[in-house]
Amino acid sequence: MNTKGAIKVQLPADFIHRMKTMLQDDSERFFSSYKDNKASGLRVNTLKIDVEAFKNLAPFPIDSIPFCRTGFYYHPADEPGKHPYHHAGLYYIQEPSAMFVAEVLDAKPGERILDLCAAPGGKSTQIAGAMKNQGILVANDIHPKRVKALSENIERMGASHAIVTNETPEKLANHFQGYFDKIVVDAPCSGEGMFRKDPEAVKYWSLDHVEHCASLQKDILESAYKMLKEGGILVYSTCTFSPSENEQMIEKLIDKHPDMQLMPIDKGHGINSGQPDWTESKLQSLHLTARLWPHHLKGEGHFVAKLQKNGRPTKHSIRLAKGISKKININDYRTFEKQALNISIQQPLFSKNSQLYALPDHCPDFTGLKVIRPGLHLGELKKNRFEPNHALAHGLPIDSYRHKVDLSLNDDSWKKYLRGETLQTGGDRGWCAVTIEGFPLGWGKEVKGTLKNFYPKGLRVNVK
Repeated sequence: MNTKGAIKVQLPADFIHRMKTMLQDDSERFFSSYKDNKASGLRVNTLKIDVEAFKNLAPFPIDSIPFCRTGFYYHPADEPGKHPYHHAGLYYIQEPSAMFVAEVLDAKPGERILDLCAAPGGKSTQIAGAMKNQGILVANDIHPKRVKALSENIERMGASHAIVTNETPEKLANHFQGYFDKIVVDAPCSGEGMFRKDPEAVKYWSLDHVEHCASLQKDILESAYKMLKEGGILVYSTCTFSPSENEQMIEKLIDKHPDMQLMPIDKGHGINSGQPDWTESKLQSLHLTARLWPHHLKGEGHFVAKLQKNGRPTKHSIRLAKGISKKININDYRTFEKQALNISIQQPLFSKNSQLYALPDHCPDFTGLKVIRPGLHLGELKKNRFEPNHALAHGLPIDSYRHKVDLSLNDDSWKKYLRGETLQTGGDRGWCAVTIEGFPLGWGKEVKGTLKNFYPKGLRVNVK
């Protein structure tokens, strides 16, 4: 429900002047949008549930987002972040217009895809769902704190084929030259589309900050260009309205690299074209880019450009990652697998500091890179035993788990589990996947009638 009234944020004078100059007669509608509440959206995680099933299951009212097949609007009062289905990874809470970026990328199973500025993981997890956990997804972020949130979200959503890295774009470019089929650059920007969602963003805005962001974006795009194979697709996006960070940025990229050609983007549902008139060269193909304005649709705003790198694909020279050394004894893991799983994981295994991972098929060598998560985190090889990681509870199909403790929405057991409390089950089956209405939440170990809680301490919530 929208609440009309005074503008809810104090907009900077320079921003107001620039937007009036850009939008002219349409500026009044634009500024009027700041009287409305922000748009709230969630996106169904198709790695765990299909859209129709979720629509039937949703515990609160939802309305389809017309420009994202898996996206829905919700009412903030319903607080979907507190529902156990959120902890089970059935959906990702995301600003609606941001969902359009991965729709434009159109990821396919088996592709090699890079999300270069990925935290906190909205676009990476959307891409992972489209890839159906097949292929290679490298999700990178340069900030150590933000990359932790990225890894946790990829874990919760069950993206088993994702490699999470914490590197500079330049270092990745030196390692992955001409490797990726598709790249997303959701660039760090001046965040003008965040003003209504997060009024704190206004405090950091200035014309100097806009130009600083534009300089940074130019360097990031150069690195992305080097990593894109011939014939590959690059999708560039921002959540800002500044032409210097949007149309002019693409203009500069094409001017430097004429082999980069703008591709059409399907528009509709209030999505507008980019504006060639806001550039120096008036490059007409910039009409192919997309602008999502908060006064033309229900969302905070985005810019999206889709480009293809012309030329014949050449064979990349990156070796495959080496699997686990024969010196490392994984018998305890295999014993756990037989006791707790109905499957045997066949992908190459990788070990680092006693942590065991299953690498994606055809995983590229990542020697020399700071890798936070090289595939599916299986767990830890401890002395004479194996302890499964939380990611393993989310990263397999539900029928992969031999023993399950299924909790119901109709009692408080799920609240106790998310708080980290033990549960009385009466069983003695060892490791069990703890589920909510059949969807995994995490691990528990059942011993002599009691389920010891292995829900990660850092994720526990005080649910009442």
